[in-house]
Amino acid sequence: MNNRTIKKLKTFLVLWSTQSWSQLGSAMTGFALTLWLYEKTGSALQTALLSICSYAPYVLMSIFAGALSDKWDKKKVMLFSDTFAACSTLVVLALLKTELLCPMHMYVLNAVSGLMNTIQQPASDVAMTLITPKEEYQRTSGLRSLSQSLITILHPVLATALFAVAGVDAVIFVDLSTFVIAFFALLFFVKIPKMKDEDLNNGEASKKESLYKASKAGLHYLKENPMILHLILFLAGVNLVASAFDATLPAYVLPRENGGEKVLGVVTSCAGIATFVGSLAVTLLPKPKNRIRAIINTMLISLTIENFILAFTRTPVLWCLGQFLGWFLVPVMSANLDVILRTTIPVDMQGRVYSCRNTLQFFTIPIGFFLGGLLVDRVFEPLMENARECKWLTFLFGTGKGSGAAVMMLVIGLSGAAVCIFFRQILKKYRFREL
Repeated sequence: MNNRTIKKLKTFLVLWSTQSWSQLGSAMTGFALTLWLYEKTGSALQTALLSICSYAPYVLMSIFAGALSDKWDKKKVMLFSDTFAACSTLVVLALLKTELLCPMHMYVLNAVSGLMNTIQQPASDVAMTLITPKEEYQRTSGLRSLSQSLITILHPVLATALFAVAGVDAVIFVDLSTFVIAFFALLFFVKIPKMKDEDLNNGEASKKESLYKASKAGLHYLKENPMILHLILFLAGVNLVASAFDATLPAYVLPRENGGEKVLGVVTSCAGIATFVGSLAVTLLPKPKNRIRAIINTMLISLTIENFILAFTRTPVLWCLGQFLGWFLVPVMSANLDVILRTTIPVDMQGRVYSCRNTLQFFTIPIGFFLGGLLVDRVFEPLMENARECKWLTFLFGTGKGSGAAVMMLVIGLSGAAVCIFFRQILKKYRFREL
């Protein structure tokens, strides 16, 4: 980036960098609490419930959150939501210090944090649009993917190290410190401009809409734009498969003889390394000829190759390779989807449409986590326990706890292929025209 570009993106860079630090802290806390809970319960389903409780508010409240975001001041929404989420983290710390923390507390507090994120995200998405020149959308999307990949690389390693040395409370202290940095940077150094007249298709009328009408407007937009709707539904299928994988991975790695907390941290970090490399590619490579085809093909590769490698291997090096190959193309998908959404949806509709997208695209995540944890605990682990004398099953998936999770990896890979092939037939009729 040259000096002129940096000057144009100054506000974006301040907001993006400080919010990324805060997200790193939050991710570290989430990972440490996952380790703590699996250590206490040994259950994939109970551990997956942490993520289910975080995503449930997305499903229930996202449509209304986006409508409120379009009406309210974006900066105030972000400050309030981040503060309330930080208060939930403080409650976790207090319960830890008094030795009263139990799984139910964690589920409730994760739900509260998830609700705040539901309110904050559409405001943040629109704010990023308002502070970014249109010609820089792909570059800034690549930078956001880059920060997400760095978070994915660093949070399991840092969280595991702190968790081993000083416990969960040390991780939470780091989380709260990053929140303070992000809060004051947003409060004092970030100015989010008002929407310009050309961005307000409905003028003052949109501000006077009732909450119900504003929420309905987002759904109506998707109904009138089937390309966007089908892309969102495709991503819902991807999220179903991916969240089942996320629920399965700890149960796959932690109980193995050559697994454990450190190995899980390293394997998770490899996903971040892959997205880091992929994000660099997004910022440097020219745009593809067909963005929709790029989205479908990258997900077909990602959802199959990683799960098949993990299903049939039993060494950490190959697990890391599977993670890398599975996540390398994810930033390519994200950048192309981001460009399609930001250039197609009017700015004054983005909060409402993004919130509808959140509900439709993410409602499958808690379902995937639940199914992943349930199938591992209740179906595939018992199956492999009872099939110890079946040589071909033990040859393919191994023995002992974790072998059932390996069977689940195969099921996830086959499901991912089915989702991509199905939606490729639906989406091939659409052509996205660049502005």
